[in-house]
Amino acid sequence: MVAEFRRKLYKRGSSYETTIPMPLLFAIDKMKKHNVVFRYDPAANRWYIQLEELNEKIRKKCNTAKGEEADNSQYR
Repeated sequence: MVAEFRRKLYKRGSSYETTIPMPLLFAIDKMKKHNVVFRYDPAANRWYIQLEELNEKIRKKCNTAKGEEADNSQYR
C-alpha cells in the first residue's frame, strides 16, 4: 500500500510555502534542527524530500545570521 499526503500550498508574499506532515517526521530527533531538501528528478518528473540534520558548525552559522551570538572558541 502506498502512502499519500496532500498539502495545501500557501501564498506568502511573492513566494509559496507548504507544511511537512508529521508522519514524515516520525524518525527524526525533534530536539535537533533539520533542513528539508527538495530534489527534482526531471527524467521521472518527480520531487523527492530529504530531511538532513544540521551539524554543529552550520547551526552556529545559522544562529549568527539570526543575530544570536555563536561560540567560536573552536576557531581560536
